[in-house]
Amino acid sequence: MSNFRNRVQLVGHLGQDPEIKTLENGSKVATFSLATNESYTTAKGDKVENTEWHNVVVWGKLADVVENYASKGKEIAVVGKLTHRSYETKEGEKRYVTEVKASEIQLFGK
Repeated sequence: MSNFRNRVQLVGHLGQDPEIKTLENGSKVATFSLATNESYTTAKGDKVENTEWHNVVVWGKLADVVENYASKGKEIAVVGKLTHRSYETKEGEKRYVTEVKASEIQLFGK
């Protein structure tokens, strides 16, 4: 049951080409934004479409897959967990970031 305590599953489209970084130890990290969409009809019959944007981080061999096969607009499924971090800007402002740390991915289409 502990595997379900912090688990996220998303299917969406990449908002831009992934950003790939190679660290000093040789491991790779890929970051990208993922758009998920939902639509519904209100009681008045109006159709409403909503897009949510998610920051995704992929490490190691999965980052290699993302680097080689994922690009802007590509449909992808992501399974992972929510993570939170903070950092300080050059101006001294504290910023907070929520990301999905992916442990599994699946690419769709061509």
